[in-house]
Amino acid sequence: MAVLAFETSCDETSAAVIRGGRILANVVSSQVKLHAEYGGVVPELAAREHLRNLVPVAQSALDQSGVQSREIEAVAATRGPGLPGALMVGLKSAQALAFVLRRPFVGVHHHEAHLYSPWIQGRPSQARFETFQPNVSLIVSGGHTLLVHVESTLKHRLLGSTMDDAAGECFDKVGKLLGLAYPAGPEMDRLAREGNPSAFDFPRPMINERNHDFSFSGLKTSVRYFLRDHPELAQEAKSLRDLCASVQCAIVDVLVSKTVRAARQCGVHCVTASGGVTCNSQLRQRLADRCARDHLELLLAEPSLCTDNAGMIGVLAELKIQRDRSGTGLEEDILPGWKLENA
Repeated sequence: MAVLAFETSCDETSAAVIRGGRILANVVSSQVKLHAEYGGVVPELAAREHLRNLVPVAQSALDQSGVQSREIEAVAATRGPGLPGALMVGLKSAQALAFVLRRPFVGVHHHEAHLYSPWIQGRPSQARFETFQPNVSLIVSGGHTLLVHVESTLKHRLLGSTMDDAAGECFDKVGKLLGLAYPAGPEMDRLAREGNPSAFDFPRPMINERNHDFSFSGLKTSVRYFLRDHPELAQEAKSLRDLCASVQCAIVDVLVSKTVRAARQCGVHCVTASGGVTCNSQLRQRLADRCARDHLELLLAEPSLCTDNAGMIGVLAELKIQRDRSGTGLEEDILPGWKLENA
């Protein structure tokens, strides 16, 4: 089948065409420059940009894939979680298209799609669920930090989540304190490569707690007070790189430690990671090193599939249709606060 999928949960407008687990096209229009002026995503502006961009992005995906609209056999979109106005644009557009084409519609949980994105590998991107094995999955982004035990395809259990600031949110807020432009995460990663991660000792919140939850607000506050007392360090190039490296090291230490600990406790031999922060070079390297040391297989989502994209939405929608687990229709509404355990 050919599935046309939309993703509009936050500030990326994306459309993708999937056939047989293969992503034929995955077009993403980013709004980063628009929101950079405000230091974060403005929900009303995001929804307006989705309205402006969705049709040309969808047409571009169809053109790249070579699939005609009459060949579409199902339409999918992110149903939640996300910004209400942004979600509404993608979901209602997809439902309208499904109605016109008389095709089934599938509403997809954004985080559940991230769960399976590490199994989309290669060039061209192909879902390889035949190699699936039980795993502990780290989903880490600007809005969420989750640990999930995936027992089998479409069967998962939430282990823990963030109690306050997510890891990506901490990156961006600390970056703002350091005077970096939004979004600060990629720039911190770049600067940290030339910095000393041991230069400053910042806290690793909850790293020794036996639960699987996360908390990064304390780290952010620690950096704030440190810069209050040493403002000159953010103005000097070398110390700025050291600050970025030290903060990044603290965040990555927590993520890696708690992920591997969860894998051991769940008795799995595979770890996966996805979400926007998984693009961070230090996180990818540290996870690889730790999993190799502990004899765990590691699957990292491709960088192009880490950030919000419709490719992962369409792949999961196709899988649900094949397993007769679609469960949604044209009457379904958005679920901005949709919990993963209810997906």
